Amino acid sequence: MNILIKNGRLVDPSQKIDGVYDILVAKGKIQELISHGIKVKVQKPLKNTVGRRTENRELITIDAEGLLILPGLVDMHAHLREPGFEYKETIQTGTEAAIAGGITSVCCMPNTSPVNDNATVTNFIIKKAIEKGFCDVFPIGAITKGQKGEELAEFGMMYEAGCVAFSDDGRPVMDSLIMRRALEYSKIFNVPIISHAEDISLAAGGVMNEGLLSIKLGLKGVPAQAEEIMIARDIALAELTRSRLHIAHVSTKGSVELIRLAKKRGIADITAETCPHYFSITEDAVEGYNTNAKVNPPLRKKEDVDAIRKGLKDNTIDVIATDHAPHHRDEKLGEFNLAPSGISGFETSIGLSMKLVDEGALTLNQLIEKMALNPSNLAGLRKGTAKQGADADLVILDTHTEYTVDAANFRSMGKNTPFEGWKLKGSAVITICKGKIYDIS
Repeated sequence: MNILIKNGRLVDPSQKIDGVYDILVAKGKIQELISHGIKVKVQKPLKNTVGRRTENRELITIDAEGLLILPGLVDMHAHLREPGFEYKETIQTGTEAAIAGGITSVCCMPNTSPVNDNATVTNFIIKKAIEKGFCDVFPIGAITKGQKGEELAEFGMMYEAGCVAFSDDGRPVMDSLIMRRALEYSKIFNVPIISHAEDISLAAGGVMNEGLLSIKLGLKGVPAQAEEIMIARDIALAELTRSRLHIAHVSTKGSVELIRLAKKRGIADITAETCPHYFSITEDAVEGYNTNAKVNPPLRKKEDVDAIRKGLKDNTIDVIATDHAPHHRDEKLGEFNLAPSGISGFETSIGLSMKLVDEGALTLNQLIEKMALNPSNLAGLRKGTAKQGADADLVILDTHTEYTVDAANFRSMGKNTPFEGWKLKGSAVITICKGKIYDIS
């Protein structure tokens, strides 16, 4: 059916739009934007009008007065676990959780079982997403066969099957020659290599940030240099090959400085991402051996959090991704050393990120660029925009009503979050993916 969204504040950096608009959607595409001709500050909506809908046989009307309308968010770093780890998450449950978080496009990492290192697995993921998914899914292929770091996977066949980037996420490519060849090979397809920057010999056995707290808790730490050494190497290789390098989940002050310097030197094809947990909490969240705060790379110190925020502000860091990593409850209940790393991030990402706007760390335009437009452009998705003719991927946000994070209500099978009980603002009221309406209430 056709959709008319009325009276909402549309913010779309791709068109430099910030104002009250009506949006007409037909056949899954944005057909027309009708400006009210005024720029306004969103006021708190009346209690009984949030997301109010009326419909007839031909048109669904959504009253978005007092609400914020954004292009659907694009998450270029997530783990959907299928195939192989369906006890943690499935494509169906993961994409449902993404929709609940206002995310309409998910790029999923290849560390499945079997690994997404060939076109057969890529095709399976795409087919399952079409059959069971709630939003668009774009696979990321492995750099090396089996993510073993020994032999390049067949990029060409995976690219033709639908992969939008390549990464051995979770397992860094330690062999510099293999990494060089991957960067060179990726140029044929003009897709990025996504680097999981970690020197595994330096980080070996580490389960949290190295420092006084790790000593106090008796846990082996991972020094910041384990990340920074590999970022420095990969920047050098990107400069050598003139290839597209995207650095995943940046977590340290030194990493931000390395990326900033590389960009100042004019290495234009280097981009980077961080995740909400790296600008929201510090290693202190691990106190009490909280396994829900165990993540890789680990949570760092306040000076690192401050540097991440500054890097987002000055565009050293281009993207905010979730690194959604759901785990079964029993796995996270084990002892800290043995518990898997990861946070279930789809359903808290927008609320945590909106805090950056509320606190003045980012403008709303910058936030949308980093959560929608930039990741779309980097992955070549043609998403992250509300332009006429684009896919009707939109999220309608209530930015005023406070809510409490309750993992028991997550759509994701993964309930592992260190943000349990947090008070946040900024929640999806309605998410629209290619013209299909999902009411999140």
